[in-house]
Amino acid sequence: MGRFPKKSGREVLGTHERLPAWIAKEKTSLSQLHDLKVGLRESHLHTVCEEARCPNRTHCFSHGTATFLLLGDVCTRACGFCSIKNGKPLLLDPHEPEDTASRVEAMGLRYAVLTSVNRDDLPDGGSAQFAETIRAIRRRCPRVSVEVLIPDFMGDLEAVAAVVQAGPVVLNHNVETVPSLYSIVRPAGRFERSLSVLQKAKRLGRDIFGDDFKTKSGLMLGLGENRQELIEVFQKLRSVGVDILTLGQYLRPTRYQLPVARYVPPEEFESLAKTAKDLGFLTVYAGPLVRSSFNAFEVSQQDGIAIL
Repeated sequence: MGRFPKKSGREVLGTHERLPAWIAKEKTSLSQLHDLKVGLRESHLHTVCEEARCPNRTHCFSHGTATFLLLGDVCTRACGFCSIKNGKPLLLDPHEPEDTASRVEAMGLRYAVLTSVNRDDLPDGGSAQFAETIRAIRRRCPRVSVEVLIPDFMGDLEAVAAVVQAGPVVLNHNVETVPSLYSIVRPAGRFERSLSVLQKAKRLGRDIFGDDFKTKSGLMLGLGENRQELIEVFQKLRSVGVDILTLGQYLRPTRYQLPVARYVPPEEFESLAKTAKDLGFLTVYAGPLVRSSFNAFEVSQQDGIAIL
């Protein structure tokens, strides 16, 4: 069973909530963290690592990696788990694709991850900006592989196709939680809509790029779901051809987001990962601090189960 390096230390959230002993983070170099942040600010770019207060952000920054947040830093939705600002976004930055490619080159990345806020105000949901950013990275850094974590584009399958055709090696769209919790976790989302996005991406990507193209999805645990609901979601994700599954603990970013219903112990993550693998996923990455873009390159190369 593959395992990624364990972490050490304790994570302290903005809520000052005491966490179980099994939830930890590693120490980081503040100078490295500062240098990377300065580079991003000079490029007028954002990372989901900071905007969503990811518990792994110091690990990723200190290792010279980041998940770039496209389409601005203001979201048109207000999901119950997310700390990204919501409201009326600014106009798209026409320089964002080239600026992102330039930063990927400057950071010396081998694997770039692109995600975004939801932009329901745009006719294509921002899919053209996604596609152009992928192409810009491929032009400037032809050896860099690109993974995307896309919104649902309000179910616009032409928008999904535009992103797939640009050539990411992995297309991720997170269903986030079980359908019974959508009304509080993803009130503007629809579970079946997300399945259709993943199905379209898989069919088109396989037709264009063959088996090298993979789809991915992830869920947060500890929001009030039960095991049977999770297994049913696993089955539905496999039914639309999803290759990679990530499972992580929901951690409340600030006091303004949903409270944690339960902290899921590591042995339960391992049990769920085994169940999911038996259903046919190529790779299952599971553990309290797993996030969909964390160790994205290693996960894309893994065949089997990895427990963090």
